[in-house]
Amino acid sequence: MSAKFEIFHGKNGEFYFRLKAGNGQIILGSEGYTTKANCLNGIKSVKNHAKEHRYFEKKVTTNGKFSFNLKASNGQIIGTSQTYTTEQSRDAGIDSVSHNGPEAEVTDLTALAD
Repeated sequence: MSAKFEIFHGKNGEFYFRLKAGNGQIILGSEGYTTKANCLNGIKSVKNHAKEHRYFEKKVTTNGKFSFNLKASNGQIIGTSQTYTTEQSRDAGIDSVSHNGPEAEVTDLTALAD
């Protein structure tokens, strides 16, 4: 199985995307978007920015866990990772987004719900 973006509806009715690695694990999630077109633009932004490590913001949570954000060139957060227990696993998550994001196919789960 190859990496893919999934577009889905949140409980609030907004559109979200998640990037899943080939093993099915979610490696990046989005904020909510009011339209599917804006959600698709978010995916396009991931594809464009994931190639460059300078757009990744490494974070440490208050409880000593690790995460990252992928930011656009204007500084806006495009996607957020899960929380990791080690820096190495967080950095592997960044590498996975960099490797998988630019070429991942898009699956629209909202179309299945209509």
